[in-house]
Amino acid sequence: MDVHTDCLSADDSVGYAAAATDSRRTMRVGLFVTCLVDLMRPRVGFCALQLLEAAGAEVVVPHAQTCCGQPGYNSGDLTAARALARNLVGEFRDCDYVVVPSGSCAGMLRVHYPRLLGDDPEIAALAARTYELTDFLATVLPLSQPPGQFRGRITYHDSCSGLRELGVKTQPRTLLARLPGVELREMAEPETCCGFGGTFALKYGDISARLADDKCIQIEASGADAVVGGDLGCLLSIEGRLRRRGDMRTRVLHIAELLAGDGGDEPCK
Repeated sequence: MDVHTDCLSADDSVGYAAAATDSRRTMRVGLFVTCLVDLMRPRVGFCALQLLEAAGAEVVVPHAQTCCGQPGYNSGDLTAARALARNLVGEFRDCDYVVVPSGSCAGMLRVHYPRLLGDDPEIAALAARTYELTDFLATVLPLSQPPGQFRGRITYHDSCSGLRELGVKTQPRTLLARLPGVELREMAEPETCCGFGGTFALKYGDISARLADDKCIQIEASGADAVVGGDLGCLLSIEGRLRRRGDMRTRVLHIAELLAGDGGDEPCK
């Protein structure tokens, strides 16, 4: 996302506007956008902002936030990962909570940062107040009525990091159940890996493709109009495989897009 001020709040269709003061909002929530959302599907970030504000939070997007360091961490470059972790501590120091529209990146902050810098009390504090988006909206600042208008059959893919590192399973389904037009059709194995796994897809292409094919077969068998998930990396991988298999019908949506809008191509407002 192209951000031009120190802390931003989204409240119009043009883009990020200067953060506004609202006496009704007492909880200051920092949105960690993530690299993939920023570069590949920025509307996920706008939708996450809209949902957090609808729940009653004052949402800020620190200007200088960067990568969480997960690629370096997973590749053994711990020096670079530690530097990025310390940068994020500074950027989100004044936030009551840090919310991430990704189980993978949220897991990096909450689970792996303490392993990187376990003797740093600020790292421990950042980890403790970091939440994946649906977990936050279901358990910390409940969103009783999502503003989305989606109507149709969906199936939900549980991403590995969100599920296994953060315990994100019922939270997205709780929020989806609050959308009256949504019919959830569970696929046979929603908890099975889609084959993406970051660099795993590059190192083990054949295995990754087979896992993705299995996931696509289950999505198609569910009869859903759309597959929904909480990690953009998984969703981009699934969408690419669906299209290569000739499926041009099934929509692939981040849960923030579905909960905040109608799942279309227009930015959330």
